[in-house]
Amino acid sequence: MKLRPFRGYRYNGAKVSDLSRVVTPPYDQIDPETRDSLHALDPWNFVRITLGRPEPGDTGEGDRHRRAREHLERWLAEEILIRDPEPAVYPYLTTYRAGGETLSRMGLIALGEVAEYAEGVVLPHERTHAGPKAERLRHLEATGADTGLIFMLTSDPAGELLRLATSPPAPPLAAARDLKGELHQLWRIADRAAIARIQALLADKRLIIADGHHRYETALEYRRRHAGADLKLMAVFPLEAPGITIFPTHRLLHNLERFDAGALLAQARRWFQIERGPALSDPAAEAGALTAAMDARVRSGAPALAMVAGADGAAWLLTLRSDAFEAVPWPAGTSPAWRRLAVSVLHEALLKPFVGITEEILRQQSCVDYSADAAEAVALVRKGSYQAGFLISPTTPEELQAVVRAGELLPQKSTFFYPKLLDGLVFSRLSDEA
Repeated sequence: MKLRPFRGYRYNGAKVSDLSRVVTPPYDQIDPETRDSLHALDPWNFVRITLGRPEPGDTGEGDRHRRAREHLERWLAEEILIRDPEPAVYPYLTTYRAGGETLSRMGLIALGEVAEYAEGVVLPHERTHAGPKAERLRHLEATGADTGLIFMLTSDPAGELLRLATSPPAPPLAAARDLKGELHQLWRIADRAAIARIQALLADKRLIIADGHHRYETALEYRRRHAGADLKLMAVFPLEAPGITIFPTHRLLHNLERFDAGALLAQARRWFQIERGPALSDPAAEAGALTAAMDARVRSGAPALAMVAGADGAAWLLTLRSDAFEAVPWPAGTSPAWRRLAVSVLHEALLKPFVGITEEILRQQSCVDYSADAAEAVALVRKGSYQAGFLISPTTPEELQAVVRAGELLPQKSTFFYPKLLDGLVFSRLSDEA
């Protein structure tokens, strides 16, 4: 991957004293309620640029994108946003809590040269949809600003990238907490020799998109329409570092005709060993116990998942038997690594053959919702909001790399990288980088 330093735009610390009030999650993590909250939080909140809300009198989404451009130009004129004086790459450190531990994730922000997937430089792991890409392209055309980071992973077993990305011994340029309270900090490396070492290390590296497939493919389309626009803002993290956290995305079923948990379990015994789960009245405690039991089986090499159904506390652990693995009707051409993913086992060995959840239903999300919070998933089933919930183990970075490097895409909603990167810490303008 060819990386380039850039003169980043950032909030002016002399005018914006609390960055936590102005930075935002990625656009696809902002629902209407969150958008309204961010709008109310601060008049300079970056949501006005990345995902402005509709206003009375609008005739289409073009008005929303026009206002984003107006906010950007006004904030630059008023020096709410300022540009760094020299090209740099930006070390980006996130310190957060997950699994009862405090973890750190360090990477580098730079401009990367976009490449078609067929070139093998950038590897996707999920499919995209036309609607979000069209909306992001209109936003990019209107604002002329590259505001959304692509979350990239690259293999770095020797830890060289981590050493080069280590933050300089100085206070950060920027520090902010996200909506979950996690700390994000930004530094700047402008030394040409240090940048050259980073560029040389990453020159032959392949990158895997963790988050930001729609934004990356939007950048590709923008390049097709605008010769020379071949750079995209991205943050690159070492895949093997301990701070790469992937949460599972649990499944919640609703609006299924004639769904019967007992009948499903009876059919599932063809391939699964089934055990009754713990009967606990507290959803968080129940989710914790189910997750611990499920993960213990997974660590021993047995694909396992958990199911909750109804308000009476019924829960089950389902472990795919080794003698049944080859009997599952796996999609043709899928690799052993793909088939052993927890989400693949759930879809192919349970939901599709015994519940009738087709690929079309999964694409349309007509009967399946998702949650990255096991306690929330259990609580929603127990209160009757869903017919059943299925808890799965997370996809590991090693599994992700094995599947992607085999040229395959993961099933839909296989990963939830945590924490999400922040928009508004630093960004670029397309006209400056052309």
